Amino acid sequence: MKKLGILAGVAGLAVTTMLLASGARSADDAKLEQLKQQGFARVAIANEPPYTAVAADGKVSGAAPDVAREIFKRLGINDIVASISEYGAMIPGLQAGRFDVVTAGLFMKPERCAAVAYSEPVLCDAEALLVKKGNPKGFKSYADIAKDTSATVGAPGGGTEEKLALNAGVPRDRVIVVPDGQSGLKMVQDGRIDAYSLPVLSINDLVKKANDPNLEVIAPVQGAPVYCDGAAFKKGDEALRDAYDVELAKMKKSGEFAKIIEPYGFSAAAAMSTTREKLCSAK
Repeated sequence: MKKLGILAGVAGLAVTTMLLASGARSADDAKLEQLKQQGFARVAIANEPPYTAVAADGKVSGAAPDVAREIFKRLGINDIVASISEYGAMIPGLQAGRFDVVTAGLFMKPERCAAVAYSEPVLCDAEALLVKKGNPKGFKSYADIAKDTSATVGAPGGGTEEKLALNAGVPRDRVIVVPDGQSGLKMVQDGRIDAYSLPVLSINDLVKKANDPNLEVIAPVQGAPVYCDGAAFKKGDEALRDAYDVELAKMKKSGEFAKIIEPYGFSAAAAMSTTREKLCSAK
């Protein structure tokens, strides 16, 4: 009798565990169903071409939203609705439920991977510096800026470039938070900062549009790593993230992924050469 009682108890525990797991999975899957019924996903972007862009008529484009839009369509979600956000506010906004996903060139780093559920890699890029023509202070790295006690560098608040400059030894008061690319370019033109830092493709896009022969791009920044982003989902929405990854993998294999991102200047091969696991564990 005692043995039968133990077996019955074990069986009951197994059933309870299965029911709990099923309930957790159902709650996790509910996010995808919610977005299907809603008809759109709320995405956070930064209005930083070619990663993200908002036209005068409000249309959202750029490599990251274009990939997201296509994947969501394949998941039965008809459209995306974008909100412009500073990089430092994206993860808190996602965690607070103001966005369903971040598709904005938010590069994967271990601390971010601990805070959000990233998709597999989407866009990869290196870092660049925008300076006056001739690079009068000879900057090739963030360390060069740190050594020049009078030098200032602009960067997005909460972005990778801000952290790289600080880690290289540039004092906090010489790392100037800049709200957007156009502001950074203007500050360099006006001499209010000595350099402005963004990913290579973003800087090149700014310079192309400015058509100012008095500007120069230093790229890539020496000592700065190559980064890749991914779509960032709220912790707890892993089922939605996994469904997103399935469609992303199909697009990479079919060549559709390359057709979307390569006209913007990004390399599909670079995104396909690494994984979320590697990027999230990188030192």
